[in-house]
Amino acid sequence: MIYIGKLVNTHGIKGEVRIISSFKYKEEVFKKDSIIYIKNQKYKINSYRKHKQFDMVTLEGINDINDAIPLKGSLVYINREDYNFSGLLNEDLYGKKVYDKDKYIGVLKNIRQNGNQELLEVEKDNKKYLIPYVKEFVKSIDEDIHLNLIKGFIDED
Repeated sequence: MIYIGKLVNTHGIKGEVRIISSFKYKEEVFKKDSIIYIKNQKYKINSYRKHKQFDMVTLEGINDINDAIPLKGSLVYINREDYNFSGLLNEDLYGKKVYDKDKYIGVLKNIRQNGNQELLEVEKDNKKYLIPYVKEFVKSIDEDIHLNLIKGFIDED
């Protein structure tokens, strides 16, 4: 299961819910008939719309606010096998070795959301580096992650 967001509240009396999500491919997930999981329960999306920073969805079987209230505060997941994404998921990258040019700088432990930008959290020998996940720095991704950082960006021993 892949975490895609949090169901933060209900909206109106007809069972619509508000989800906060920074999932990279949410436009491929939040559409009619897509499947999501909340509290280990499978739900089919009936409708989707964007409202401010929220992803607003109605779910099959959730017909009014009383059905939706127990879901409030729950985490939202998808089953990877239900989707065929157009690119790599962050979860595919965790544990990969990271190199700056040809120098090993550590292992990717996490990808953090920082406003509108993602940061690669690379760790080596109890040192952590945060590197913007942008095409200017990330040269290529295969079995490893290859960066092209500017001089002085990370501690150079």
